[in-house]
Amino acid sequence: MTTHSHPHGPDREQTREQHRQPHHHQQHDRHGSGVGAPHGDVHRPHDESGWADMLDLDAEVFGSLLDELTDWVRRHGPQAPRRIADVGAGTGTGSLALARRFEAAEIVAIDNSTVLLDRLRAAAASAGLTADRLHVVQADLEVAWPSIDAVDVAWAASSLHHFADPDHVLRDIHAALNPDGLLVVVEMDALPRFLPDDLGIGRPGLEARCHEAAARAGGNAYPDWRPYLERAGFAMVGQHTFTIEASPAPPVAVRYAYALLSRFRAAFGERLAADDLDTLDRLLANDGPDALVDRRDLTMRSGRTAWAARRP
Repeated sequence: MTTHSHPHGPDREQTREQHRQPHHHQQHDRHGSGVGAPHGDVHRPHDESGWADMLDLDAEVFGSLLDELTDWVRRHGPQAPRRIADVGAGTGTGSLALARRFEAAEIVAIDNSTVLLDRLRAAAASAGLTADRLHVVQADLEVAWPSIDAVDVAWAASSLHHFADPDHVLRDIHAALNPDGLLVVVEMDALPRFLPDDLGIGRPGLEARCHEAAARAGGNAYPDWRPYLERAGFAMVGQHTFTIEASPAPPVAVRYAYALLSRFRAAFGERLAADDLDTLDRLLANDGPDALVDRRDLTMRSGRTAWAARRP
């Protein structure tokens, strides 16, 4: 596996059991996603527990990006932050990574979902993160910033784009930061890619067409956050894109590919041609010569773009 930063054989039974579920249409709501799982209608199921599973799977596959991202936070932020807010904490992969990087800091994990915060608490307990290091806060940031002490660093990974009024949320974050405090916003710069262009079945370019269908539906959409940050009173200090690649894909990535293609099939079936739907169904079959879980030609690639801004 290789990771890059730029300025500006699968477990068959586990995979099949985890994804032997009917397809559902998706809903959109506002919850964070740790390092930055795919978002919008691409990925989010009706039940939040299914969404939590997807967040954890994304972190397991692309979690090494967290080390690069949190090190980047360390280089731009205060030397020894006492309190860090994870804005839209999701299942807590970002919270735990920040806790590992900043061993003396208190982490305040903020989200509006009881289900995701319960998953976060369980993950923190498994990691041995004690209550004096992690403070979990359920709050709807569209309504108001929670009553917590001022923070030195705020982290918003794949969460800011979910708010109806991100300007309002950014102003609240600005007010919550100590002077010279740092805000880091992280977004997925493109949906993960796993498939070879020519699968040996169907037309070449299936994954690209799935991504195009997602883009037409507004999936994985976010703006350049720089003008938003500046409008809220922040001073920009950096922007960076991080990428990760592996060939062949590790077994957990095959599970993620299965889950993501299942979501494409459910959310965008009406936007894809009949032959592409047939190819997806053959890939997602529980067995057969074309089943995704038996392929050995998958790779993986994904990236994150981060913006760092300081409260003057």
